[in-house]
Amino acid sequence: MPAIPLLPLPRLPGSRPARTLETRRLLDDITPLAPGRGRPAPRHGPDRPAPDRPQSIAVVGNAPEAGRIGAAVDRADWVIRFNNAQGFGAATGRRLTHLVLMNFGGQTREWLEDVSFRRRAAIRHAQGFLLPIDPGVDERRRPTPLPEKRAGGEHDWTPELCARLSPRGAPVWIFNDPLFFAARAALSREGGREDGVPSSGFLALYWLLSRLRRVRRIVDVYGFGFAGWEGHDWAAERRWVERREREGRLRLHPLRSA
Repeated sequence: MPAIPLLPLPRLPGSRPARTLETRRLLDDITPLAPGRGRPAPRHGPDRPAPDRPQSIAVVGNAPEAGRIGAAVDRADWVIRFNNAQGFGAATGRRLTHLVLMNFGGQTREWLEDVSFRRRAAIRHAQGFLLPIDPGVDERRRPTPLPEKRAGGEHDWTPELCARLSPRGAPVWIFNDPLFFAARAALSREGGREDGVPSSGFLALYWLLSRLRRVRRIVDVYGFGFAGWEGHDWAAERRWVERREREGRLRLHPLRSA
């Protein structure tokens, strides 16, 4: 197994007492890890800059049955994709403003061990990165030593992933614990498990609709199959999304085979 390159690690934001983490306002649910720097960008086309106040938002999941949705997706001001960004650059379009990348566990370790990771199209074109798992107060205060992580097991890779992404010049943010627990509570109200783990796609949708609470924006949702890792409560996530659709908050586009 190739070694994970040792890169200069950005300092994670200062730790906060658990009491503060539990009671922070939901609007403060993101912490910047790397500020990014200005990069030349075309004024038009799929790589045009993401506006601060989007008029249209597309969230694109990784279900292969999403279909040929590229033209509709590329018209959106914000386009949020996930992990390996299924269909990016082809059937699901060429626009990518925010890429949600898992920062915990084996998938992240595989990316860090891949010397070509930063050359992937989704990494090169993303205008910003969102990491969905807060490492927690203890890990912030005393990160697990890299040799211990390499020895195996499930670990947080936030500093290493941030170090790999930062040279691209795009900002990196992390979802804080209050968002995770609020999203879990929302799924519990839909009949989900109290100890369930919200998927990255659900966390992104929950964040968006909470952020846009006072603004009437319909979020277009593509490529969500509500299937995958058994630790996610897919049935509860589907019920929550369908309820938001009935409220007029989002529009769930059916999969090609549905």
